[in-house]
Formats: sequence, C-alpha cells, structure tokens
Amino acid sequence: MTTIKTVAIVGAGQMGAGIAQTVATGGYDVLLYDAAAERPQQALAAIAASLARQVSRDLLPQATADAALARIRPAASLAEAARADLIIEAAVEDEAVKKSILTELTPLLGPDTLLASNTSSISITRLASATDRPDRFIGLHFMKPAPVMKLVEIVRGIATSAQTYETAVAFAESLGKTTTNAEDFPAFIVNRILVPMINEAIYTLYEGVGNVASIDKALKLGANHPMGPLELADFMGLDVVLAIMNVLYEGLADSKYRPCPLLVKYVEAGWLGRKSGRGFYDYSGDTPAPTR
Repeated sequence: MTTIKTVAIVGAGQMGAGIAQTVATGGYDVLLYDAAAERPQQALAAIAASLARQVSRDLLPQATADAALARIRPAASLAEAARADLIIEAAVEDEAVKKSILTELTPLLGPDTLLASNTSSISITRLASATDRPDRFIGLHFMKPAPVMKLVEIVRGIATSAQTYETAVAFAESLGKTTTNAEDFPAFIVNRILVPMINEAIYTLYEGVGNVASIDKALKLGANHPMGPLELADFMGLDVVLAIMNVLYEGLADSKYRPCPLLVKYVEAGWLGRKSGRGFYDYSGDTPAPTR
C-alpha cells in the first residue's frame, strides 16, 4: 500500500477548503492549489475562521487547531501539488474541467501517486480515463461541510484496484470518517436519492403547491429533516444541484430526473444560493428571507 504523508487538494473553493481542513486536522501535510492564484490564501483565511469556531465551541483544542493550520500551505503550481502522495481533485462539478485538470496533472505525477476525485455525481471510470493510472484512481466524495459531516462515499471505477480501494478506505477512516461503498453509477448513493428529492421540492414550489417557507417547514417538522430541501439546495449551491440533475437525466435517460425549469431559471439568473447571496432565500439581511 502507498504510504500517505502529504495530500494535495486541487481546487480551493468551499469544498476544497473544507477537505484541506479535514485532512490537516487528521495529521497530514496539505498542499492547496487552485488555478486562480488568490484562492488558496482566501481558503486559508476561511479555514482559520472555521477552526476558530470549533475551538470556541470546545469541539477542538487550540493546539490541535494551530497544528492543523500550520500543516496547510499553498502550492504555487500544479507541478508542486503533483509531488504529494495522494491528490484529491475538488474542482467545480463539470466533467470537462475535471478532465482538463487530470490531463494536465498526469505527466507531472510520480509512479506511485494516488489520484482521487471529490466529484458528487460524475463517472469515476470516465474521469480515470483522462489519466495514465485508472487502477490508482478512485472517488472520495466528502459531504459538505467536510469538517463536520461524518460520511465519505468511496467510489471505484471499473479499473480501480483492490489495493487503491483499501488505501482510500484506510485514509478516510484515519480522518475519523465513516465510509460507504458506492458503485460507479450517476450520482452514486447520497445524491442519487437526495438531489431528486430537492428537485421535487422545487417542482412543488414551481407548481404552487407551497411557498418556500411552507415547503421547508413541512419537511423539517413532518420528516424530521434538519434543513428544509430548499434551504439545503441554497447551501449546496443551485448550480451544483442542477449539474447533478443533468448528470442523472443524461446518464439514466429517465424523465423523472428532468431538472425543474425553475431551478434552471434561478441558475441562469445567477441566483445560486448562499454563495451568491440569493437563491430560494435572500441572504442580504440578518435573517435569510424566502424569495417566493
């Protein structure tokens, strides 16, 4: 088995930053790379704030938080990131973007480097085909927010070796996570079930069955969900929800996975949820306000 000491995260957005924090808290050295040069520093600031919140809530000792932050450093280039023992791609949920990164990364890798993708829906087999090591490629799908959520979906492509799978499981468990094995079908397990439910909630809004507040209240109190489906959609990012629905619709050719036109319209408007300040809720005030 490959001994993992250093982990590179390629993509320093919200998910990449969360994974970097999780991995560093688990005791690994972390290289954080993004094509946008300012992103890793922004991610480090977000990680420092997240660790401080955990300390203030007595969820983490100050010394552990300080040590975790010290283990993370920005990588100036993809070549620098490629020196890690394990590289986790955490770019946007777009197959062309992910394949482009993997194609650029592959010639820079050492022979024993493991590759993983944090994709939430895209075929691991297809992503692995953009590399020279489909046997050493696997899906490591962290849930958002990665430092808090306990599950990591492990997804094997058709060529992923047993050794790569065992190493990935051991790595995730070393972070204090619980793993579940998912086969390489569109959206895997969690999002295959969760995102169509969110899409149905959007259809319920679109058809006027309920408004934003009533739909979220119904699922929170009627199904004991910690967040309503529209609140959760805003948290995930409506562009991510749409991307996953499109993967399901195109990959399974079943009309039940057709994205709701209202979801498409919100994404076209740039109303992506919390990260853009507006989605099914308006986040400009002290308290999120329903927009419909």
